[in-house]
Amino acid sequence: MSTGSAAPESRVLLRKATWEQYVSLRDARENSRMRMTYDRGELEIMSPSKPHERLGYLIGRFIDIWTLDRRIPIQSCRSTTFRRMDLRRGVEPDNCYYIENEAVVRDREDADLAIDPPPDLVVEVDVTSKSIARLPIYAALGVPEVWQWRDETMHVLRLKSRKYVKVRASQALPGCPCARMVALIKLHRSLDETTLIRRFQILCQRKKRR
Repeated sequence: MSTGSAAPESRVLLRKATWEQYVSLRDARENSRMRMTYDRGELEIMSPSKPHERLGYLIGRFIDIWTLDRRIPIQSCRSTTFRRMDLRRGVEPDNCYYIENEAVVRDREDADLAIDPPPDLVVEVDVTSKSIARLPIYAALGVPEVWQWRDETMHVLRLKSRKYVKVRASQALPGCPCARMVALIKLHRSLDETTLIRRFQILCQRKKRR
C-alpha cells in the first residue's frame, strides 16, 4: 500500500524563452497552480512546497492582523502575476499588498503596471535556492519594499537607487513588530497556527494600549 506525502519544491529553468512563450505558458489554464518568473529570456517554473506555503500563509495572516488592528486600508493581491513587456520581466510574489496606493487600484480588476503602480509591499519566502534572482525584477518594477524570509529570519528591504538595502523597520507598515513576528514564525514546527496567530493578535492589542 502506498502512502501520500507532500511533494518537495521543484523548479525547472528554461533558457532562451521568448516573451510570447512565457505569456502563453503563464496564461494556459493547466498551469494555473504553477509559479513562474521571467527575466529577459530565462523562465523559471516552480511548484511550491508545503513549508514554503505555510511560511507565506503565516506572514500573510500576521500582516492581516496588524492592518486590521490598526485599521490600515490595504488590498491584498496574493500571488498575482505582475509583468511588463517593455522590461521583459514577470514575477509572482508569495504575498503582496497595496497600502499607500490602495485607493489608486481599488477598482482595478487586472494588474497593468503600464498604468498602475506596483504593490507597496511584497513578501518573498525562500526555502530553496531560486534559479532566477527575483529582487532585481522587483527593483525593475519599482516595488518600494520587500520582506524576504530567508535563513530562518525576515529581512526588511527598501528600494534605494534601484537596489534593495536592509533596513531596521518597515516603512510600508510603520510600527509593525517584525522581530516579534519572526520569533513566532520560528515556532511553527512546534505550535499550531491558531495559537501562533492568536499570540500575535494579543501582542498587537498590548502594543496598541501603550
